[in-house]
Formats: sequence, C-alpha cells, structure tokens
Amino acid sequence: DVMMPEKDGFQVCQELKQDERTSHIPIIMLTAKADMESKIKGLEFGADAYLPKPFEKQELLVRLRKLLELRALLQAKYRSYTSSQSIPPPTADIAPEADREKEFLQKLILAIEERLSDADLTIPELSRQLAMSDTQLYRKLKAVTGKTPSQFIRSVRLQKAMALLKSSGLNVSEVAYEVGFTSPQYFSRMFKEEFGFSPSELRPD
Repeated sequence: DVMMPEKDGFQVCQELKQDERTSHIPIIMLTAKADMESKIKGLEFGADAYLPKPFEKQELLVRLRKLLELRALLQAKYRSYTSSQSIPPPTADIAPEADREKEFLQKLILAIEERLSDADLTIPELSRQLAMSDTQLYRKLKAVTGKTPSQFIRSVRLQKAMALLKSSGLNVSEVAYEVGFTSPQYFSRMFKEEFGFSPSELRPD
C-alpha cells in the first residue's frame, strides 16, 4: 500500500527493487491515490503494476496471473545463462531490474567458474561471496532461473565441460575432473541428463 506509517509504499518498493536480494520480486501497489502523478511515481520506483482503490478483485487476479506468466518467461530466458559468455550486455531498452538479474547471474557464474575444478565448492561459500544468506541465494536463484543453487552449479560445470570437449584435447575423464566432478561415471550421467546425449559422443575416451 502506498499510504503506510514510517515508510510509504514508494520507499519500500524502491528499496526492494534496488536490493539484489529482492529485486526479482514482482510488486503491485494498491492505493487510494489514483491521480496520474502518483501512478507514474509508483511505476518509476519500480512497481510492476499500480491499482487504485477500490480495486476490482478480478483485475487484481488477472494482474497477478500476468506477472507470474512474465516471471515464467524470464525464468526460461535466464535458465540458459550458465556461462559468463552467455549473458548479453546491458541494453538501453531493457528494464533496470532485468539488468540487475543479469548482474547477479554474472557474479554468481564468475564465482563458480573461478573454482570450477574444485569439487569441494559449497553453497555457503558462494553465499558469503555474494553477501547473501544460503536461504536468500536459494530463493533468489530459484525465482530467477527455476534452479536450485546445486542444480545451477552443476549446469555451469557441464556447460564448461561441453566447451572443453569441443575445443580441447582432453578425454571425457579428464574433462570431468577439470570441471569439478570426482566421478567420470556420474559426470557422464549428468551430462546426458543436461544435454540429451553422452559426452563420449563428442570425445571418446
């Protein structure tokens, strides 16, 4: 609600949208201030929708459904960002919060790639590096990509493995160890699950 004590809805919306831990959360503002100036102000502070009171329940439900559909589309898009080279640079025609999600994924991917061969890399270590709690990282990553931190780390490792199999002289077992897997057999199983074919089809041992 726009009209709240201590902090109004504009301030809360702005803080949530500017904080990397919460910038992905869709926000609908509800208010008795139905003038165009207030509506524009709410949208400029990052609100995804602005509904004047009294509002129609059906309109609110439609807005919610459309925001969830948009989030699902963004998840599908961000799910493919699993290497530092796969994230396109910021553009002038994209919403600021979308660029913030890209920056978050870029930092996360680079942190994983820096320790790609380290099989002991843990989620708490990544969380500390990103200045988040484990729970915040889980919620953020799940909301943005649809993947858990463990699944995302594995995807980053497998994406790098794909690149190595195509460009290096390493065999499958060597690639598995290079990207942080301790078992070539498990690596092959996860690779096939990720890409739909086995690594040996690219590079026989």
